[in-house]
Amino acid sequence: MTKSKSPLKFIFLLIIVALNLGCDQFSKVIARKNIEPYEQIEVIKDRFTLTLVENTGAFLSAGSNLPEIIRIIILTVLPTLVLAYGLWFLYSNKHLPRLMQIGICFLIGGGIGNIYDRIVYGSVTDFLHMDFVLFRTGIFNMADVSIMIGIGLLLLQNLTAARIKKHEADQEGAPV
Repeated sequence: MTKSKSPLKFIFLLIIVALNLGCDQFSKVIARKNIEPYEQIEVIKDRFTLTLVENTGAFLSAGSNLPEIIRIIILTVLPTLVLAYGLWFLYSNKHLPRLMQIGICFLIGGGIGNIYDRIVYGSVTDFLHMDFVLFRTGIFNMADVSIMIGIGLLLLQNLTAARIKKHEADQEGAPV
């Protein structure tokens, strides 16, 4: 019976990846069609704006000045290998905690979204910007949101596992 549940579980995880990728690509299509490059559209006064930019680098344009072949290797080839490993890891480790599985799916979905942009457009489409005085972002996209949520879920899983481990250790040391 566990054999039949395993492919279904992996298909469910692939659906999470696909939903993240789909949300990212759908939002980028809308942004490319409706926002001019560097145009600023206020959504919430000047706190949340839409500004279309094409990012040839990584986070905050890091690496955009590297020679093209180095940029392709570092920003496309290596991440593609890491994402492929992530899919293999999800498939081959069937007993990972659920929160970890979902977090990895968010990371993979967001990563594929940005790599797809690099391969198809030569850059990553970014269009979201927040400025809440104490909290200000660079311009980002929904793939970046997926990646950050994935990191958050993995951190939450790690904290939860550490808390459970500490509780179990305390129980073992408690007098009976």
